[in-house]
Amino acid sequence: MKRIICLVVFIFLMFTMTGCSSVFPGKKEEKPALIKTSVMLDWTVNTNHTGLYVAKEKGYYAEEGLEVEILQSGDPGPAQLIAAGKLDFGVSYQEQVTHARASGIPLVSLAAVIQHNTSGLASLKEANLLRPRDLEGKRYGGWGSPAEHAVIEAVMTKDGGNPQEVEFIDIGAADFFSIIGKSVDFTWIFQGWDGIQAELKNVPLNIIMLKDFDDALDYYTPTIATSESMIKEKPDLARKFMLATSRGYEYAIAHPEEAAKILLKYAPELNAELVMESQKWLSAQYRADAPQWGWQEKEVWERYATWMYERGLLSKMIETDKAFTNDFLPKR
Repeated sequence: MKRIICLVVFIFLMFTMTGCSSVFPGKKEEKPALIKTSVMLDWTVNTNHTGLYVAKEKGYYAEEGLEVEILQSGDPGPAQLIAAGKLDFGVSYQEQVTHARASGIPLVSLAAVIQHNTSGLASLKEANLLRPRDLEGKRYGGWGSPAEHAVIEAVMTKDGGNPQEVEFIDIGAADFFSIIGKSVDFTWIFQGWDGIQAELKNVPLNIIMLKDFDDALDYYTPTIATSESMIKEKPDLARKFMLATSRGYEYAIAHPEEAAKILLKYAPELNAELVMESQKWLSAQYRADAPQWGWQEKEVWERYATWMYERGLLSKMIETDKAFTNDFLPKR
């Protein structure tokens, strides 16, 4: 009988001790600390970056166990910092990743932020510059990149124009609206930002979309980039970061107005009307006709790298299979 009583008491004590862990706060298990990482922007904050801010605001990064700091663009930029091992992720573009790999710098694109090239050569509507050959004898305002010369030469030649008749003027970081139709006749813009802003300012433009005149110029810009060493040494970090980032952009696709408000929360200095209208337009461009946000095709990388190499913009042809990967996107 004594043994039975002792056994009953023992069982009672075991249940009591187990229950204590849920009663007393000190007995609760602590959540593991978030892994700190960072991503740097390629330019001043704009709607290309909305998905990153959505992922942060909605807690998608935290759900993956990450504490992500979004860094403003600086000098050195994201590509240089990633190459030096001082930055995990950055916003880049296909041309930059291709240049880096041709120079022996192992950058890798993890996702295409926008599925098609939304940039073009813009001019005032009154100038009547409707196609590349119309640019003969006109002044182009740019930033002095060899790629600009190659692009203008390619589209003009293909359209039967003479690119030697274009005057190139270095405008640095001058505001588009302060120079167009004044010191220059046309320049290179992104339709989803300056193009939208022109509509809001009631400044009619003609935009010669590059992808409409040369398939090779329908490349990925911007992209999310990292290094080969990150992929090899910290694949779980890359996977978690991209899962959350993908959710951020998919949310922006489905909820452009809410996404715009989130971007404005983090960048209140931006013009609210511009952000809202830009987001509505760009949200349809993020995924476009791709099977999912971020998807990249080898053909696009191969075609543009070959185009660059043939025009002397690369010192050597790259292995395009190593320049990008879809492996860290959510499984379809």
